[in-house]
Amino acid sequence: MIFAYDLQHWLTFLTAAVLLNLSPGPDMAFIIGHTVKSGRKAGLTAMIGIWSGALFHVGFAVVGLSALLATSALAFSVVKYVGAAYLVWLGIQAWRSKGENLNFEAIEGKQSSMSKIYWQGLLIDLLNPKVAIFFLAFLPQFVEPGTGSASAQFLLHGLLIIVVAAVIEPPLILLGDRMAARLRESTRFRMWLDRSLGSLLILLGIKLAVSER
Repeated sequence: MIFAYDLQHWLTFLTAAVLLNLSPGPDMAFIIGHTVKSGRKAGLTAMIGIWSGALFHVGFAVVGLSALLATSALAFSVVKYVGAAYLVWLGIQAWRSKGENLNFEAIEGKQSSMSKIYWQGLLIDLLNPKVAIFFLAFLPQFVEPGTGSASAQFLLHGLLIIVVAAVIEPPLILLGDRMAARLRESTRFRMWLDRSLGSLLILLGIKLAVSER
């Protein structure tokens, strides 16, 4: 199916996918924040959590559940406020942090710590109704008649967005890890980073809470 589209189709789609993955938001803030504070393993774990949430949104778009969020004010509001509350809660937790260094190669219980970051990343993406509606609005624009079922084309393009993320985000994580390697040894820097990330997550939560469909 992938060869059934012309060059202009792929240029338009890939340009949009790249801009989508580079745009600032809760996902990127979460990934970069954990990378700078705790290193590339934490960043990669956060990234995989975000991707897992995106996979759910692709599935929702394929089966039409995202349409419920787009058409039901109640469903949109419930998911929106739950997601906003979760972002604010994460922000408060970051503010309460004392700048602990989550070096996953050294601390005990690293698996549970990484699992926590993974699930936080998944929920940040999953509980953002604007992501679901974006997929519902974005993917249909690339459905071409005569090239297969709409559901199959939704799935293909949704998965390719995640593939584009797999090309863009790991280099950013490696760069962020390298740049912050020395600063990470400073408790003051880690506390400053926690406060900054916490403030950003709280602001993003408030922004989500007041957003319209």
